[in-house]
Amino acid sequence: MPARRTAVSAAAVFLISTVALAGCSGGAEKPAADAAAPGGSVGTNPLQNPDGTKPGLAPLTSPDDRKAGRDLIAGVTTAAAGPKDGYDRNEFGPAWTDNVDGVPGGHNNCDTRNDLLARDGRAVERKDGSACVVTAMTIHDPYTGKTVRWTKQQASKIQIDHVMPLSYDWQMGASRWDKAKRVQIANDPLNLLPADGSQNAAKGDSGPAAWLPADPAIRCAYAVRFAQVSLKYRLPVTEADKKAMLQQCDG
Repeated sequence: MPARRTAVSAAAVFLISTVALAGCSGGAEKPAADAAAPGGSVGTNPLQNPDGTKPGLAPLTSPDDRKAGRDLIAGVTTAAAGPKDGYDRNEFGPAWTDNVDGVPGGHNNCDTRNDLLARDGRAVERKDGSACVVTAMTIHDPYTGKTVRWTKQQASKIQIDHVMPLSYDWQMGASRWDKAKRVQIANDPLNLLPADGSQNAAKGDSGPAAWLPADPAIRCAYAVRFAQVSLKYRLPVTEADKKAMLQQCDG
């Protein structure tokens, strides 16, 4: 009998241990699931980010937000595109200059490109001894909907997109601006999104009638951001572009 009790007791201990381990395993899975989504929000609703200082770009999904998007786009004026004659990137100042007045991030001792990478990146790493230069990060690309691990060695993988392209700005009226205002729109965080390099290259200087992000879910938000830049700088868009922008938000 004592031997039989010992065997039963051993079996009971084994069963209890198995249940306990299963419970521990179940408890461990939850942190792992939480760790799989460490970034929180994939971006910011553009309607809640009128100055562009909050990270990224989030889809507009609710009927109310999409209607608000249409209402905002409706306020954009239209005009025929002017010639590209005289356009040069240098007309908008040195690329990513910190020497810019009147926009967030100007004169903060960090160039615009690194400001934007830090704004939209997560788990941001910086160059030793620098409070500015971003060397690695994880970022949600709004144009493809993918999460990307980026390092400075792969710089072209993520590029800074001018939502309203500079050549487009030039054709729609910026050719008549003074240099300071052109430097502003080139470095304004409202007009800038870190995005997939191949998407940025494919876009070129196109407006929304000719190019839209690969991810359909973000297209209404993209159209709204395009409109926000247009309205802030009082630059018209073409009739075709305005029509395309409205269509993205069910208009």
